[in-house]
Amino acid sequence: MIARVWSARAELDRAHLYAAHFTEAVLPRLTALPGCRGAHLLRRVVDDGVEFVVQTLWDSMDAVSEFAGATPDLAVVDDEARGVLTSFDTAVKHYEILSSVSGSVE
Repeated sequence: MIARVWSARAELDRAHLYAAHFTEAVLPRLTALPGCRGAHLLRRVVDDGVEFVVQTLWDSMDAVSEFAGATPDLAVVDDEARGVLTSFDTAVKHYEILSSVSGSVE
């Protein structure tokens, strides 16, 4: 499995707009794609606003390319997101997931 990781920033008073956009527009598009195994939107308050980290999970790099196109290392950022964010990575990082666990570990 592949984790695709990207980050961006927004002003504190507008950060909720990106969170809503991700939940209402991005997630439905992602989860409809073959090979998409899930997504996480992480948020933390920083000195100059809010930092978001998006992690999407994919079956393979072929599945990533179906979403991201011929150059999968380039970020896919639509116009609505660009209008809310103050900065964002233009490139993404891909990681091969070697091990994971979900739920309680006792």
